[in-house]
Amino acid sequence: MKIFLDTANLEAIKKYNDMGLVDGVTTNPTLLSKEKGNPAEIMRQITKIVKGPVSLEVVGTSTEEMLDEAHRLKKYGQNVVVKIPMTADGLKAVKKLKQDGIETNVTLIFSANQATLAAKAGASYVSPFIGRLDDAGQDGMSLIREIVQIFRNYQFSAKVLVASVRHPLHVVDAGKIGADVVTLPPDILGKMILHPLTDKGLTAFLNDWEKVKKENPNLSI
Repeated sequence: MKIFLDTANLEAIKKYNDMGLVDGVTTNPTLLSKEKGNPAEIMRQITKIVKGPVSLEVVGTSTEEMLDEAHRLKKYGQNVVVKIPMTADGLKAVKKLKQDGIETNVTLIFSANQATLAAKAGASYVSPFIGRLDDAGQDGMSLIREIVQIFRNYQFSAKVLVASVRHPLHVVDAGKIGADVVTLPPDILGKMILHPLTDKGLTAFLNDWEKVKKENPNLSI
């Protein structure tokens, strides 16, 4: 399972990319609005830092607007994947962009039907928003199970990209189900690294080593 970082924060992207943890990045207008600086330059920098797919989202709502924006966004880097909303006009844009050789990520998916239609239209990625479903009293992970099963049954080429991740357990569940990708905020990725028993064990090792050094003043490794 690949891990994408859901952010437009360059510092966070560099931090986790240096650890070898970032397979790609997803952004949207809201994430870009939270960062200081020119959004165009931020998007350009992200495509340079990350070698994997970088999702940049259109803001137009008509097919014509989406197509025009998609071709402009693609100029930010060869690794750009254009995010398209799950609408009728969006599906038209996805079909045309596939013909043009531009990968797409269909976003704001909340049902297996929507995911299936996006895949049939030619999407490279489909992004079900599990956290928002959980917030609405539905089981977001059950939707991932349905989509993964349908895509396997019919060998759809679109990848299942689990979005709106709220906590590390979402990542574990997505992996167990067999999702292709999870995209998560930097703070969730940070939590995945930590465990109190790791900290406790490291402290014990270091304390024991200090005792060894006191008993062997000339010891070096």
